Amino acid sequence: MLPWKRLLRPLTALLLTAVVAVVPAATAHAAAPSSGWNDYSCKPSATHPRPVVLVHGTFANSVDNWLAFAPYLVDRGYCVFSLDYGQLPGVPLFNALGPIDKSAEQLQVFVDKVLTATGAAKADLVGHSQGGLMPRYYLKFLGGAAKVNTFVGVAPDNHGTTLDGLTNLLPYFPGAEDLLSAATPALADQIVGSAFLTKLNAGGDTVQGVHYTVIATKYDEVVTPYRSQFLTGSDVHNVLLQDLCPVDLSEHAAIGLLDRIAFHEAANALDPAHATPTNCASVFS
Repeated sequence: MLPWKRLLRPLTALLLTAVVAVVPAATAHAAAPSSGWNDYSCKPSATHPRPVVLVHGTFANSVDNWLAFAPYLVDRGYCVFSLDYGQLPGVPLFNALGPIDKSAEQLQVFVDKVLTATGAAKADLVGHSQGGLMPRYYLKFLGGAAKVNTFVGVAPDNHGTTLDGLTNLLPYFPGAEDLLSAATPALADQIVGSAFLTKLNAGGDTVQGVHYTVIATKYDEVVTPYRSQFLTGSDVHNVLLQDLCPVDLSEHAAIGLLDRIAFHEAANALDPAHATPTNCASVFS
């Protein structure tokens, strides 16, 4: 084994440690039952006729990513559901690491389950990070466009990430990309220029019939450059968080986990007929 390969494993462990530090709820709450959501007896109301499916990000799971946002929606009368996807054998708690196209198949099955349980014709999707990217594969290639009305991506890596330029170093380490693809396929899929992203974005970012909203923060340190998150299409609403509230300092994790300004804007996208202006005061809404 080459010396750099011996170094790569502890560096990977260090990365996992850093992720846990950024998302402290992951280990503390991952096993906790969801409260108020994933209630399969919930029937959508006339005000909110579509169930909302929440799609977590890389290293996260169906509970920890949504401890704040899921109750936020439940309190506003939505039927809310969340799934786990992209699990790797022998890796507990940390999900969304498997091949993203296979994760999209898991989403396909889950949406069908939710629609059957609720009796709704369509669902809405809200995803954070990889969860704001992966559903686009479902919409484009797996028939999801016929079953989804609105898709909100919060800090999504729609065109991949350079991780502040770190991915540009991979070619200097022979075999590193192959090792990354074998060990954690989803991470390799999210690198700028990957085969997955090339296929996903070929022919346009969006599909007809779905309303897209992207909510990004300029302080994102994971999906870089942050403007690569934005989509191009006829039915796209791209939002920069700091245009809504200039003093909002949320970075990649906080915008999805804690930021009520982002929550308010996402709720506006889910129910545009009753939207109210999003600004710094939305933190109290």
